[in-house]
Amino acid sequence: MTAQSGKDILLKIGNGGDPEGFTSVAGLRAKTISLNARTVDATHADSPGAWRELIAGAGMKTCAVSGSGIFVDAAADETVRQAFFNQTADTWRLIIPDFGTIEGAFLVAALEYSGRHDGEAAYAISLASAGALTFSAT
Repeated sequence: MTAQSGKDILLKIGNGGDPEGFTSVAGLRAKTISLNARTVDATHADSPGAWRELIAGAGMKTCAVSGSGIFVDAAADETVRQAFFNQTADTWRLIIPDFGTIEGAFLVAALEYSGRHDGEAAYAISLASAGALTFSAT
């Protein structure tokens, strides 16, 4: 795999239609996608060599997404803002070049707005997975 451009990582929010249409969250300059799995420790006094033992597949999986950028599209901003205030688990599509696509329900966990008097208006968003996710390899 060759080096990839960070701008090619895309966050898209679904419109709830059938079939679902997706709109890119515009203006993002930085994006982070974190996949996590908690472990369940099953170590006990008789564990071989006193090594830790984990129960495969027993932990909880989560996906956290964060991004920050500038305002460039009023319609995309309205869609994300409404998702925050509604606190509904909307379908999001996360596209990671040469890796794949992650899709599923996410809540907008945080939405921050900022700006300096001599700079651009900016925002930051955090998403938290709210159900099972699917993965499609590229």
